Amino acid sequence: MLHSSTKAPNSLSSLYSKPLILFLFARVYNMLAYQMLSVVVGWQIYLLTQSAFYLGLVGLAQFLPMFLLTLIAGQVADRYNRRIVAYICEGLGALILALGTYAGWLNKESILGIVFILGAARAFDRPTMQALMPALVPTELFSRAVALSSSTTQAATIIGPALGGFLYITGPSVAYLCVGLLFILSGLLIFLLNIKQSQSAQEPFNLNSLFAGIRFIRSKQKILGAISLDLFAVLLGGATALLPVYAREILAIGPVGLGMLRSAPAVGAISMSMLLAHKPLKHKVGQIMFVAVIVFGIATIIFSLSTSFWLSLAALAILGAADVFSVVIRSTLVQLETPDEMRGRVSAVNSLFIGTSNQLGEFESGLTAAWLGVVPSVFIGGIGTIIVALIWMRFFPELVRINTIEKTTPN
Repeated sequence: MLHSSTKAPNSLSSLYSKPLILFLFARVYNMLAYQMLSVVVGWQIYLLTQSAFYLGLVGLAQFLPMFLLTLIAGQVADRYNRRIVAYICEGLGALILALGTYAGWLNKESILGIVFILGAARAFDRPTMQALMPALVPTELFSRAVALSSSTTQAATIIGPALGGFLYITGPSVAYLCVGLLFILSGLLIFLLNIKQSQSAQEPFNLNSLFAGIRFIRSKQKILGAISLDLFAVLLGGATALLPVYAREILAIGPVGLGMLRSAPAVGAISMSMLLAHKPLKHKVGQIMFVAVIVFGIATIIFSLSTSFWLSLAALAILGAADVFSVVIRSTLVQLETPDEMRGRVSAVNSLFIGTSNQLGEFESGLTAAWLGVVPSVFIGGIGTIIVALIWMRFFPELVRINTIEKTTPN
């Protein structure tokens, strides 16, 4: 079992232990860097290509390595000390982007290549960070810790895009340099965590153990339903990939406005996360999650049709607030129902479904935008999200009937 320095299992002070604080700062710095990177790369490659399709290729370049490596990364997280996996490679990738921009040799092909490498590095850090969380707080407070973690990272998601937009004005090389330093700092904080873990090194490293996480999730219908619901909602509702087009062509607000658009979902998310951290969901959480996904789709539709900057911000904020419900419920279900010796592999599958769906959703949005136009692409994605929620309510009735997060058995 994992052991940490947390004490008084039922005390809210356990939410603010030293290991959890270090973990939260590492997550904040990482998310800050990642959001800044998304804005700078998106704006730079759109200026180079004037193509929504290339914005989609940025998502594809991140998706492919994460798709190929995430299961292996989960095995690594279960077999070896999770502190080993850090953000140094991501930091070096961002520094190469800074150097290439400053020297003038960076082009669209090299950007996509470096983004591919960054995606490979991210494949290893996602399962590690997800698997660490249960070690830091007592089980009784885990859902609150998830909400607290979500609120702090969403704060970084608010600041990061806006900061990236402002730094882009001073020069993309400056922005990339700051991103690289933040990635490296977050990695150093992870090394400071003092956590012991049970490891599955005695289990052979073969295909059977590699796919153990998938088999486990398939055996848990509620977890499978929650993960797959989030997968398709994110896949179809990937409007963020096209924000550079909205900022430049539709709303005419420039890179600073683009940063504000990217921050808007986090504004809604952090407000909801803080509320859930202090007033956790107690009843009918399954029904609440499905309603939230439908609201997510409606907000996406409103954003797709908006030509008003302020209405677009409001729609994105509602979208972010709705997304928090599925994040908290799914994360709690996955972590609390998974044995510690399998958390790396199960978290890897969760990352494969959810994390890579963001990048695949960006590619899907860019591709459909190139075929149908930007506005129809986002509009259809919103409609698709609502349809998926209705279908999943039919095929996963156990998920609808979940009453509380702590007791996942349906009434």
